[in-house]
Amino acid sequence: MKDILRPIYQERASQANTLGVLIIEKNKPVSPVTDNFDVILLVIASEADQPWYVKHYEFDDKKAAMHIVDEQLLTYWIDTSTYRRAVEWVINGRIVFDRNEYVARLKEELSSFPQEKRELKMAMEFAKLTRSYSESKDLYQTDQYLDAYSRVIRSLHYLARLAIIEKGYHPEVVVWNQVKRIDIEVYKLYEELINSNEEIKKRVELMLLALEFAMSTRAKKCAAHLLEIMNSKQEAWTFGELKIHPEIEPYALDLSSMLEYLTEKGIIEPVREETKGKMIYHRKYRAVSV
Repeated sequence: MKDILRPIYQERASQANTLGVLIIEKNKPVSPVTDNFDVILLVIASEADQPWYVKHYEFDDKKAAMHIVDEQLLTYWIDTSTYRRAVEWVINGRIVFDRNEYVARLKEELSSFPQEKRELKMAMEFAKLTRSYSESKDLYQTDQYLDAYSRVIRSLHYLARLAIIEKGYHPEVVVWNQVKRIDIEVYKLYEELINSNEEIKKRVELMLLALEFAMSTRAKKCAAHLLEIMNSKQEAWTFGELKIHPEIEPYALDLSSMLEYLTEKGIIEPVREETKGKMIYHRKYRAVSV
């Protein structure tokens, strides 16, 4: 297969802005990692004409997809888990061209998973988890048990990804098989939910308690990225200031639920500031000193 595709990737490798080329082959009948293509060609380029260009091919009753990705977009995908397949492509892909060992260094960085990037990803997953948990709880309290069950499964998915990141790994597309190897306690929560003989209402009730415990024990660690930013100045922050902070942008959509949860747990405290209106205050936030 590599020989058949060689002319295609060699043409790209000959271009000065191509940093590296990787091949990822389908290794099972249904392959979400390769979008069910038989092979993926990942071409990483600097200053590409388009941030992300995709072209499909056919050969010998097989299908191939070539993704030409600008290095800045790829970095964004990796840092924010926006396109998780790309992380697996880099980690597991076979290098067929590597200019100045660019891809080798990228693989090494992904393998080492630097602390600052790990903290960002933990904050992102925790923010999603707080929102999903809140929605699950609301649905349960309004007797919408099937919807609450569905949302609890989503919450467990965020918890699973969080547990994987905590252990220093990047979450894969197929996350439960991965978490079973890495954090058996979180995997057992998932098993208990789907295999329980209890009625849906009781299953959701028990899982909400388990989720709350799992979140509360992780809250401060998962908030480290946000707390570090908040501690960068002595004054309290408005929600608007935090929301537009460039380092918080990856989880800005879930920031409100995260702030409320951390405030409820006493990790962040609200600060009142007078307005021109009587008995109306601006609500600001600051990290609680330990």
